[in-house]
Amino acid sequence: MPLEDQICYAVYSAGMAIQRTYKPLLDELGLTYPQYLVLNVLWRQDRQTVGGIADALALESSTLTPLLKRLEAAALVQRTRNPDDERQVIVALTAGGRALRARAGCLADALLAASGMSSAELGEMNRQMTRLRNALVR
Repeated sequence: MPLEDQICYAVYSAGMAIQRTYKPLLDELGLTYPQYLVLNVLWRQDRQTVGGIADALALESSTLTPLLKRLEAAALVQRTRNPDDERQVIVALTAGGRALRARAGCLADALLAASGMSSAELGEMNRQMTRLRNALVR
């Protein structure tokens, strides 16, 4: 089957195109795309364990730790040991991390503008991709 007819390539290349669309905006925010994803998880629910964030992003905790260290150095998150279980590290947004949320809203607008699609169309595509991902994970 030709590469352009394979869904794996369509998903991969669309992901790369989205990241290229976001890059100038993320550069203005001082973030990488993976750091933006971590902050998104925390914007939805603050004070999560490293393992919880890793699960939400389908990453290994060892992959996440360097990202968290850079976010902490940028004063966007704070990592502390869970007093109830010293093996767990809790990640919480700082005031700077919470404030960045409003500035990051422009990414969705940029994707809408660049795609030429409606919010409803992108929402339906997202639901379909989520359904595909969940089926493959199972």
